[in-house]
Formats: sequence, C-alpha cells, structure tokens
Amino acid sequence: MDAAPVQRGLTGAMSTQAGPTGLSERALGPDLARGFMLLFIALANSHYFVYSDRVFGGFPIDGSAPDRVVGMMISTFVDGRAFPMFGVLFGYGVAQIVRRQREAGKDWWPIRKLLWWRSLVLIVLGFLHAMLLYIGDILAAYGVLLFLGVWALRWKDRWLFIVAAFVLILTSLPSEDSLATSSDAADPAMLPPDFLGQFADRVVVQPFIAGLGWIGFVTPFLIGLWAGRRRILERPAQHLTLLRTTALLGLTIAVAGALPVSLVVGGVLTQPSDHALSILGPLHDATGVFGGFGYAALIVLVARRLGDRQGPVSLAIAAVGQRSLTCYLSQSVVWAVVFTPYLLDLSHTLTTTTTALLAVATWLSTVLLADRMRRADYRGPFEILIRRITYQPKRTAATLSRNSGNRA
Repeated sequence: MDAAPVQRGLTGAMSTQAGPTGLSERALGPDLARGFMLLFIALANSHYFVYSDRVFGGFPIDGSAPDRVVGMMISTFVDGRAFPMFGVLFGYGVAQIVRRQREAGKDWWPIRKLLWWRSLVLIVLGFLHAMLLYIGDILAAYGVLLFLGVWALRWKDRWLFIVAAFVLILTSLPSEDSLATSSDAADPAMLPPDFLGQFADRVVVQPFIAGLGWIGFVTPFLIGLWAGRRRILERPAQHLTLLRTTALLGLTIAVAGALPVSLVVGGVLTQPSDHALSILGPLHDATGVFGGFGYAALIVLVARRLGDRQGPVSLAIAAVGQRSLTCYLSQSVVWAVVFTPYLLDLSHTLTTTTTALLAVATWLSTVLLADRMRRADYRGPFEILIRRITYQPKRTAATLSRNSGNRA
C-alpha cells in the first residue's frame, strides 16, 4: 500500500477539512498537460477576434496564403481539441479532491457541499470574467458542469462510460450551431464599442454560454473522473499500454475528423453546402473529444520520459499548470487590451498569422510569470482565492463580513 495517501488520510482525519494538494505533492504529468494546454487555449480563443466580413469557423476567408495555412493548422490540431483536454483534466482534478476528502474521513454529503461551493465560486468568477474581459468564458460553464456532475461521483464505472458515450453521440448529431463551421463575424458582445455598453450586450449572452456550454464537456469530464479514480495520469508506469493506445488513436481520430473542415479553412477545398456543414461541424467537434484524450495521454507519457530529469522548461510549463486559473485569466487581459474597440482596437489590423503569434507570445509570458511564482513558492492569486473560499467558506465569509463592518 502507498504510504503517502495513508499518512495524508490520518493527518486529514484529525482536521475539520482536508486541504488542497500541496505543490510539492503534485505529479508532473497533469500539471505539464494543463500548462501546455493553455497554449492551445490561447490559439483557440484569439483568432475569433480577427474581424472580417467573410468568416468561416472563426477565420477570415479572405486572408493571405500564410493566414490560410495557419488557420488550417489551428483548425486541425487546436480548435475543438484543447477544451476537451481541459475537461478531462477538470474531471481528473475533481476525482483528486474527492479522494483526498475520503482519505480524511469525510462522508459524501460534506464532499458534495464542498464541490457545490467550488462550483458557485467558478460561476461567479466566470460571470465577472465574461462581463469585464472575455465573453467566451468557460469558467461559469465548468461551474455548472461541476454542480451537476457531483451526482456522478458515486456512479459505477460502466455508468460513467455509458453516459459519456450517450452525450458524445448526442453532440455529434447534425447541427448548424457548431463554431467550427460558423460564418458569424465577431459581434458587440465580443468586441464592445464602449465600456458601459458591453455589459448590456454581454449580460444577455453569458447565461446562454454558461447554461449550455457545459454540455459539450460532459464526456471528457466523466472520463476524467474515471481516470482520476485510477490515478492514471499520476502513475503512468502502471498504465503504459492504455496511455500509448489513447495517444495514438485519439490524435489520429481527431486529425482525421478535423480535415474536412480544416481543408476548407485552408482554402484547399471549397465551402460545401449548408447541409454538409451541419454534418461536418459536429463531426469536427466530436472527434476533437478524442483529441483531448490523446493530448492528455501524450503529454503524460512525455512527463514520464522526463522522470527526474526535469529541466527549466518543463518545470516552467508545469508551473503554468499549477497556476492555470491565473494564467487563463491573464490571457483574457491581453485579448481585452489588444482587441477591444475602445482600447487598442487591433481586431481590424491583426491577421490570423499575427494573432497566432500574439497567442504564442502571451502564453510564453505566462510561462515566465508562473515560473517566477514557482521560484518564489507562490501558488498564484486566483488559485489562493478559490482555495480559501472552497476549503474555508465560513472563515472567508466571516472575514469579508468583518472587513465590511470595519469599513463602515
């Protein structure tokens, strides 16, 4: 038996609440995956800000040859593939929280209440994020997913797989709502013309995204729960065949399923009929779920190969994963400053290529920022905030009340 969980369980049993995983206790694989994933999220989000009258899948279709090549690469390897990996890691993290709470002697009802409180924090933070910075926020959607997903914590493995497969099939049915084939240009909710007006536009859109966006993440979330129960990403040596198979098949399916759309983005194929797009769009999205699995498995295998030979690059990227919430929100600050019409207003100036370069530069800046936090042994402002609220809700509420009384 592993001595570490037993020791943590005995320690937690003597406290009123099991705390979050310490930085020194975290496995490299999941953190490296989260850190690298944020590069893909930056690439997936930023190209939607590039303004054009003629758009396909969030890419201007009248761009230069380099723009078309970059767009095709992002559509093939990134769009619809980054967020499912986020979903897997989110579910995996929830399973880690549950395991630590159970080791500390907690019953299921207190664990559910802790996770519901965490989901409320995500919903509120996501709402503020959407109102102030980026309407494409996913935090609130994940908050809703967690609020509902709590009921899956005690499901048997077969039910996790059955529901995951059912939802995947459901979301792969023909539809005209896929962003992968959308021809809609950026609207005022994305690019608000003035500060006060953005709230009126975004307050209508944000509940729709939060209320429905979680559906597409159910499958990776449930599979992440299953993987977290078995600590697959933390103990890759025990699951090499599964991880290698998942990496190979997952990425192959993801690339093959993306090509019909990405070749149109790249200008290699002409845009098909609306009926064909209603099939190809969901196909692009559904196969992207397998890409999320594949990327997570591949990066964990890389982490295993690194072993104790972790260099400054891998440690810095893992530091981003340990501070993924702070780094994700930092990206949105850049998008808001660079693209918002009443600020720098570069949505009409930057192209698909230069925006991709901006996304890479933004991610690299968060790598440097997270690495400095790592060296200073500082978890990250939003990580500290969400942990304090989640694990010490009564103390946090009392502190806020006391501070308010002092100001009064």
